[in-house]
Amino acid sequence: MPKKKKVKKTKKVKKTKKAKSTNKVKESIKVSDKKNTLPGPDEKPEIKKIKKQPTEKRIYNLKDFVVYPKHGVGKITAIEKAKIGEIDIQFYKILVEKEKLTLTVPINQQSKLRPIASINQINKCVSILKTKPKIKRTMWSRRAQEYDQKINSGKIYELAEVVKDLNKNTDIIADQSYSERQLFEKAYERLKSEFEAVLKTSPEEVQKKMDKALGRTNISENVE
Repeated sequence: MPKKKKVKKTKKVKKTKKAKSTNKVKESIKVSDKKNTLPGPDEKPEIKKIKKQPTEKRIYNLKDFVVYPKHGVGKITAIEKAKIGEIDIQFYKILVEKEKLTLTVPINQQSKLRPIASINQINKCVSILKTKPKIKRTMWSRRAQEYDQKINSGKIYELAEVVKDLNKNTDIIADQSYSERQLFEKAYERLKSEFEAVLKTSPEEVQKKMDKALGRTNISENVE
């Protein structure tokens, strides 16, 4: 009896060794298959881009408002197709009315685009505008660079912070440097255009809403 048990154990060990050896052979076959499947000189890897294009990000519709960070709010005026080489590319035509500019953005490169803000986000921006501006003691050149980066980030809360921090509650030019005033107006107009698109009201109504939050009611009244 004890002899038979030993024979069974040795058989089991042999089986496991065979299983390990067969696994190694399979792995080596897989590796060799990968090496053999590398694209040759005649193959065109660009085809993969076409497959990825339809599933890239979200799809916007005609007449949708979108935000392009460096230019602000734009409206999709057309969705067109073009052939570059052997690749079919679909792209958006976006009109940025404030800058009188038309952008061409391929659908598979739309990571920079974002939809316009929601009503809740607009309300949050209004509450940001009502808070006190942050006073920084750093050099203006460094602050100006930070403000410019926030304006071009495409993030609406950062845009609202720039408007709030650069707001002087006055219309006297002497109270602001030229570059400071330029940055304020750039941020103000960007934020204002998004307010208009979301709230679907006139520019005058949006200006009153923003100026009230900033405490600039006297300025808007003088302009009228």
